[in-house]
Amino acid sequence: MSSEQSERGVGRLIVQCLENEGVSHVFGIPGEENIHLVDALSDSSIRYVLVRHEQAASFMAEVYGRLTGKAGVCSATLGPGAINLLLGVADATTNSTPVVALSAQVGMNRKFKESHQGVDLVSMFAPVTKWSELIATPGAVPEMIRKAFKLAQTERPGAVYLAVPEDVEKALAPADARPLVVNTPRPDEPSSSQLRRAANVLRAAENPVVLAGHGAARAGASGALRRFAEALGVPVATTFHGKGVFPDDHPQALGAVGFMRHDYVNFGFDQADAIIAVGYELQEFDPVRINPNSDKKIIHIHRFPAEVDLHYEVEVGLQSDIGRTLDALATEVGRRFEPEVGEHRIRAMIEGELERGRRDDRFPLAPARIVADTRAALGREDIVLVDTGALKMWMARLYPTYEPNTCLISNGLSTMAWTLPGAIGAKIACPEARVLVATGDGAFLMNSQEIETALRERVPFVVLIWVDDEYGLIKWKMELELGHSVDTAFANPDFVAYAESFGARGYRIEAPEDLLPTLRQALADDTVSVIACPVDYSANLQLTDALGELDESLS
Repeated sequence: MSSEQSERGVGRLIVQCLENEGVSHVFGIPGEENIHLVDALSDSSIRYVLVRHEQAASFMAEVYGRLTGKAGVCSATLGPGAINLLLGVADATTNSTPVVALSAQVGMNRKFKESHQGVDLVSMFAPVTKWSELIATPGAVPEMIRKAFKLAQTERPGAVYLAVPEDVEKALAPADARPLVVNTPRPDEPSSSQLRRAANVLRAAENPVVLAGHGAARAGASGALRRFAEALGVPVATTFHGKGVFPDDHPQALGAVGFMRHDYVNFGFDQADAIIAVGYELQEFDPVRINPNSDKKIIHIHRFPAEVDLHYEVEVGLQSDIGRTLDALATEVGRRFEPEVGEHRIRAMIEGELERGRRDDRFPLAPARIVADTRAALGREDIVLVDTGALKMWMARLYPTYEPNTCLISNGLSTMAWTLPGAIGAKIACPEARVLVATGDGAFLMNSQEIETALRERVPFVVLIWVDDEYGLIKWKMELELGHSVDTAFANPDFVAYAESFGARGYRIEAPEDLLPTLRQALADDTVSVIACPVDYSANLQLTDALGELDESLS
C-alpha cells in the first residue's frame, strides 16, 4: 500500500465513497469546518457546484434526484449553513425524491458542551429525513455512506442527512477502509393471489378510473400505464405531481386533479365506483377530494404499502414493480370498459378553457393566455418547473403535459422558490432539454441570487415571472374565505434591470402578443433570460365562481 493511501484523510475517503455511488455533482457552499472535503472534491471526478445560498443547493440536489432517480447530493458547513439545507431536504422527503445531505458539525471534542455554532443537527433533520446520523468515527464512513444512498434511493425515496464532525473530517482514515459494493434491487413480480383479487374487483366494477401519481414516473411505468389504460378502456387522471406520466393528448386522459375547488376532473371520480391508484401517495393531495364518502373500491399499485386514511381504504394492495404489475393485471382482468360520455366532456371543457385563453387579448395577460403561450413555446420533452402560488393552480390544471417529468410541481411540501435553483439541477440532469422556470414575483426574489450561479456554471434557462405585485394565491384564498384580502401586496424592482445587473438577459412584456415570440427568443438564448410578464389575476375568482356553478351534468 502506498504512503498516499495509508495517509488518506476522511474527507478523501468520503469523496471516494461518493464516486463509488456514481455521484457526478455536489451542490454547496464550503465552510471552515469542511474544507478538507471540498478540497478532496476538487481533486476528484465530481464537480462541486458553488452556490449562493445553501437552501438553493438543497433544491438543486432535489431536482437532480427527481429527474435522474439517483440521489442528488448537497453539502454545507455546520450550524447556519446546515440549517439552510433543511428546507430543500424536507421538500425532497415529502416529494419522495432521493437526496443525500452532508454537513460539517462541531468536533467530538466539544460536542458534549455549549460551543460556538453548535446545535443538534441530527435531531433537527431527523423528522424530515429517512435517516439522520452523525459520522462519529473515521472507520464508519464507508458503511454510513452506502447506507445513506441505499435508504435515499429505495422503497419510497427520500432524503438522508449525515453530519461530519470537524475533528473526524480532519482525521486520517483507516488504511483498510474502502467503498462498499453498490447493490441495486431488481424489480419484483406481483403476487398472483393479489392480482386475482384486484382483477375480481375490476371485473365487478362499472366505472373504474385510474389515478396516477409521481411514483409511476419514478418507476418508469408510463408505457405500462398507457398499455393498461388502452387494454381496459379506462380513463386516467394524474396528480399535479404526476403530470405527464400519462399524455394529456391521449383520448383517455382526464387531466390533473388537485385544484382547491371541485374541478372538471373531479367529476370523473364522482361517477367512479373503483379507483386504480398507480404510484399515488397521500401527500400529493387529500383523497377525501375524490372519495368523500369512502365508498369506492381502491386498488393500490406501488412499491410500498399505502398510508392509512379514512378516505383511502385499500381493497387490494399490490406492492411490487409498477410496470410489471400493470401489464399482469391487464392480462388478468380480460375485459374492456366502455368510455363514459362525461370523460369526453371533461377533456373538452379543459381544452376549451385553454383555447379561450389563447385568444384572450387582455393586458395584463390572462393566466390561461400565459399557460397557452408557454405550451406553444416548449417542445414535448422540454422541462418547465412550476413554482408555488396562484400560477401553480393555472399551470397544473391547464398546461398539457405529454412526457413524465417535463412539468415539475412540488406538491408534497409545496415550497416556494425552489424552481430557479431547481432549474440548474434540471439542466445538469437533462442537458439536451430546454428548461423554463414559471414563478411568481414573490417566489422569484427568494432565490434569485442563483442567477449568478447559473451564469458562472454556463447553465442556460428561461425564468418567466408572473408579475402581480402580490402574494396572489394567498389573496385568492382570503377573498374566497373572508371576502377580502389583507397584507398581501408588495413592491418589486425593475426585473429587466435586475437580470441585466447579473449579466443575464431581461425582457419586459408590454402587450399580449409579445409573450410567445419573447419566449421563443429567450429559449434560443444560450444564457439565462428573465421575462417579466404582468398577469391579471381577476380571473382567479371568475374561475372558482364558474366551477362552483357546475353540477354532475358538467353543464
